[in-house]
Amino acid sequence: MTLEAPLDEIDRRIVLATQSGLPLEPQPYHAVARQVGISPEEVMARMRRMLETGMIRRIGAVPNHYALGYKANGMTVWDVPDEKVDELGERVGALDFVSHCYHRPRHLPDWPYNFFAMVHGHDRGEVEEQVRRIAELLGDADRGHEILYSTRILKKTGLRISG
Repeated sequence: MTLEAPLDEIDRRIVLATQSGLPLEPQPYHAVARQVGISPEEVMARMRRMLETGMIRRIGAVPNHYALGYKANGMTVWDVPDEKVDELGERVGALDFVSHCYHRPRHLPDWPYNFFAMVHGHDRGEVEEQVRRIAELLGDADRGHEILYSTRILKKTGLRISG
């Protein structure tokens, strides 16, 4: 991924038109094209380029895990050796039950955790089984961990740019 120049005006209009999701209609890129004032082919080409350069991360459906029955959601926090975070992050992030993971700074002495991984389960027992699997994968690199369960959603959006 190579981040290039900032968005030009047309790219910016595409992002504004799609940042809350593609229009729910049979030809969503045609609708975006009408809104932006360019062809659907140019919309798709520009979005493909923005994906390739890292300006946007993905184009796809974002399921509502609560509506799908995943009521137990836990941010797992781990104390792992700093020099192993990238390698372990790749391995943990590849697990199908991990939606995202992060490297974060420790705040010693109160907060020893430097690696976070979000897991979703139908119940806490399922989340705890997933955590056991992560701990097994980490092996001796797991120097301690906790599960921080979600109790309610306070904000659920990505970055939004203003018009």
